[in-house]
Formats: sequence, C-alpha cells, structure tokens
Amino acid sequence: MARQALLASLDEGWADPARLYREGRRARLLLDAAREAAAEAVGCRPDELVFTPSGTRAVHEGVAGALAGRRRAGRRLTVSAVEHSAVLHSAAAHQGAGGVVDEVGVDRTGAVAAAGFAAALRPDTALAALQSANHEVGTVQPVEEVAEACRAAGVPLFVDAAQSLAWGPVPGPWSLLAGSAHKWGGPAGVGLLVVRKGVRFAPQGPADERESGRAAGFENIPAIVAAAASLRAVRAEAAAEAARLRELTARIRARVPELVPDVEVVGDPENRLPHLVTFSCLYVDGETVLHELDRAGFSVSSGSSCTSSTLTPSHVLRAMGVVSEGNVRVSLPLGVAAAEVDRFLEVLPGVVRGVRETLGAPVAGPAGSAEAVTVDALGMTCPQPVIELARAMSSVQIGGTVTVIADDEVAAVDIPAWCFTQGHAYEGSAPGRDGATSYVVRRAK
Repeated sequence: MARQALLASLDEGWADPARLYREGRRARLLLDAAREAAAEAVGCRPDELVFTPSGTRAVHEGVAGALAGRRRAGRRLTVSAVEHSAVLHSAAAHQGAGGVVDEVGVDRTGAVAAAGFAAALRPDTALAALQSANHEVGTVQPVEEVAEACRAAGVPLFVDAAQSLAWGPVPGPWSLLAGSAHKWGGPAGVGLLVVRKGVRFAPQGPADERESGRAAGFENIPAIVAAAASLRAVRAEAAAEAARLRELTARIRARVPELVPDVEVVGDPENRLPHLVTFSCLYVDGETVLHELDRAGFSVSSGSSCTSSTLTPSHVLRAMGVVSEGNVRVSLPLGVAAAEVDRFLEVLPGVVRGVRETLGAPVAGPAGSAEAVTVDALGMTCPQPVIELARAMSSVQIGGTVTVIADDEVAAVDIPAWCFTQGHAYEGSAPGRDGATSYVVRRAK
C-alpha cells in the first residue's frame, strides 16, 4: 500500500502545495489527506501535526520550540536517563546555552518510576521529556502516569514515540510528540511533530511559512503520503501482528539463556514492545558476534560498547546497570517467519562459543586458596578486563578479593554488572594514576 501510494503521488504530488494553480491544489489535497490520516493514527487534531524531514529533526524542533515558548517559566528540562540520543543531544544543546537538565534514573528493566519522575519536577521546570518505549531494550515507559503528574505540575510533557507508534497511540495527556516513519515501515526522511493546542511553542531558526512555521523547507509529498499510508496499513494489523511477534520474542527470551551460558536478557519481560528483545553475552566481543551473525544472514544491532563504532558504553545499558559487553538487539520485522527465529536460535550458540574460544573465556572451577589477587588489565579493552577478572576469581577463596586495575571506560559498567549476574559482591572502585581505576570484587560463592 505504501509503495503504491508513493508511486502514485510521484505523478500527482510533485507541485508546490502552497501554490494556487491546479497542480499545486492537487498536491495540497494529498498533503492534507496524509496529515488527517497520520493525525487519526496518533490521536490528535490534524492542525496539531506537522511533517518534518526526519524523526530526529522532529525531536530537535519540538524540544527547542517548547523550551523557548516556556522560557518565562524557567530554564529547566527534565529527561529520563535512557532517552534516545536525539533527545539527549537536544538536552545538551539546552545546557550549553545556559539551561539546566535534570536526569531521572531507571531500574534494571530500563523503566522510570512515575513517582520518581514527578518528584524531579521543579517550579522552574519548563519541559519534561519521556520516551514511550525504549529503543534499545523495548521497555515501555509509564507515559500516562507521568503525563498526569506533569499536567498537575503545569509542565508540558514531550514524548518520543518513534518506537511505539506502529502499535498504537500514546495514552495520557501528553503535550508534544515526535515520530519517525521508517520505524513503522514507511520511507526514511519523514518525521512528524505534534504540538497540542494550548501548549506554548516558539519555533526556532529563521521564519518559514510551511508546516505552521515548525518545519522549514519544501514538503516531500510523495514520501509523506507513503508514510501516512504505511502507518494506516500497519495499524490495521497491529493487534494480530503484535500478539504473534510477542510470542516469538518470548521464545527468544526463554531459549537464549538455555542455549548460551552466561547470558543476561535485559529489559522488562512483560511491559515491553512486541518486536524487540535484547540480551548481553559475557566474555565476547560484540562486534565479532554481530559480524558472525551477519555472515549467517541475521541483521542485528547492538547497544554494546565492545564495537569499533562505540567508544563509550551504551548510555541505556549503563543507566540500567546491566552487562553491556556482547550486547545483541533483535528487532523482528513485520511478517517475519517463525522458522527464521528458530534458525537464529540454532546459529547463535555456535557463534558465541566460537568467539569465546578465540578470546580465551574462563571456565568455572572450584574456589582457590588465595585471600587476595590483583589483576593488571591496563591497556585491555572490553571484554578482556572482565575475562581476566573471571579467571582470577577461580584462584581466590570464598570471601577473598580480586582487584582489577583497568583504564577501559567500559569496565566501570561491566564489572559491577558481572558481579550482579554471577552473585559476587562488588566492593567499589578507587581512582589511580594516569586514568587507571581499581575495582574490588569479593568472592561470595
């Protein structure tokens, strides 16, 4: 349906919709129809929704415009610690311009507590931001409860709904919302921004008459029409497809720990998106795991810090306090066959086993006799410091300690997380010389 709409609108929607000649009026009709269809799916008025060149641009324009419109109320922005980087980049820009950013933490599933978020609101809070569901682990956030708390406090709530719009509208009295068409199977290069009536909003940048002044530039009408058509088509089958995909992701969540030892499945097991499942494998290099899975025909991604493209730990996994090494994020596409999931479960154990053998992953053994051991992991990168810690643990007695000296930033995330998954006690860390840090672990079993 989306492809047909795109092809048809290439012929009918090429003209400037702001012009009064015949072709312009025809283009305007297509744009207005797409806006109405998208607004119906989102659950807002058509005149509250504008199209943007991307979901990222919708986030940036929405956050900046809402903060500017509420400047007299204050310069404080409240966000969750696991927001998409687009939101956090907007927050950093606000902070760089003299604003204040309050970050609300999450539990080990990646969810904020509604009461905790409400407690973070201040009299000078101009805007709050909370995603509808997390993009890395799939955990659904308590947007409705937070939106009610924000309304009671007189603070508008901005919702990044990119991950969830395919499955249904976002509940609650939120004030602003952003989405991205490629997340629901539409064309890339189309985002949407909703600003509810009554929300103070001041568009930033040079004035532009298009899209209510909130998204500058000529509208890509063929892509917009295709985006609206694809959202309508996805929504028509959302309930049935969500139930089917939820069964498949539940199968992955249950089977992966059975098939692969030393794996932590992350994210909320129940309150989650139906198509996403994420797990972290100890003692592996995430980049190699992803490469080997790609060779086997599986296109997965990662929030892992153990890849060449990420120099710092995933901010989501770090905020959750879970293992980041060897992280695999599986996003099941609409219509995926159950047989493909079964084949993935057949291939994964051999891939992880092969990477662990290459890296020399430790094998569990009886407790040793040493009271304390120090491991020099300076210059080692993820996952090697944790591998060296696990090896050394076999040489100390129960109650003994292992001190790991490392300068890899990821160790600050993965060593405490390793202790949690293995049942040992993390005693803390202390800074050393030349960027090194000492991490102390006590053997508990």
